[in-house]
Amino acid sequence: MAGHGPAVKLGKDNASEWKSKLGVILFFVYAAFYGGFVTINTVKPKLMGITVVAGLNLAVVYGMGLIVLAIVMGLVYNYFCTKKEDELNGPANVAQGGTE
Repeated sequence: MAGHGPAVKLGKDNASEWKSKLGVILFFVYAAFYGGFVTINTVKPKLMGITVVAGLNLAVVYGMGLIVLAIVMGLVYNYFCTKKEDELNGPANVAQGGTE
């Protein structure tokens, strides 16, 4: 039985180093926010019980904020990486044999 190969021919990614750096930066930004969450829970756990918005306590608001932050950061990463790939590698349709 033959294996399935890639759907498109993959070449050198000139933007890979830039994308790696952006990924590391975003990781540390998220880690700082998550570290704040863990620190509050460790040092002042009662603080997480205070009501902050619409009857929701800090733990729920902060936790949901971390989830939303992760989604937003993923979208930001995708946007900037696609932009940089197009800049350094050329648009995707040109790489696949199309025209601009």
